[in-house]
Amino acid sequence: MNGRQVDPVRAMLAEAWASWAERGAAFSAREWGRLTRLPGWTVHELYAHVAPVPEMFAGLREALLDGPAEVVDGAGVLRAYNRPGGIAHTAAGQVADAAKESARLAEPALLVARFGVEGPAALEELADVPPGTAVAHPLLGSVTIGALGEVALMEATVHLLDLIAAAGGPPPAGDALHFTRAMLAEVADPVAFIEAAAGRGGAGSVLPVIR
Repeated sequence: MNGRQVDPVRAMLAEAWASWAERGAAFSAREWGRLTRLPGWTVHELYAHVAPVPEMFAGLREALLDGPAEVVDGAGVLRAYNRPGGIAHTAAGQVADAAKESARLAEPALLVARFGVEGPAALEELADVPPGTAVAHPLLGSVTIGALGEVALMEATVHLLDLIAAAGGPPPAGDALHFTRAMLAEVADPVAFIEAAAGRGGAGSVLPVIR
């Protein structure tokens, strides 16, 4: 590797995680148990779903590949996940169950630490890996490290809006919002998205672009 990489997506992701940590550290037990707009999910379960898992980052270095990746950006990952019959549809119930189980096993303080300490430290340990580096992926064959970071930033931002809807607080950082908006627009067919966004009809066939 060629030294530490300056990656704006990783910087935005670390900032988003810091926001999750700061908000969670201030929550009361009642707020951790508050229901969100995701059916059946509490704030605690939302945290458990989004929280970075350091062990997964450690495994990334072992999965690095030589050569180009099959999927090179986050929008490509999301298109694959959200196509008809894709994992976003077929595994939705499993994802919800996993969030509930993770919340059962992880106390709020541990989740706050994952956002505020462990996740950022894991990102820093990968700072020497360029965003374009390919990594093996169990569903997509291979993706770039940067694509995984983009998806993580999108998840942290979209679910932060879910958290704010449930518990209040300031909005996400503007740069993360702008990045997420642009990335979600990239997921849709460009003509269909432009037609819908310009009021030419067909919004129901375009949105939502992710589950």
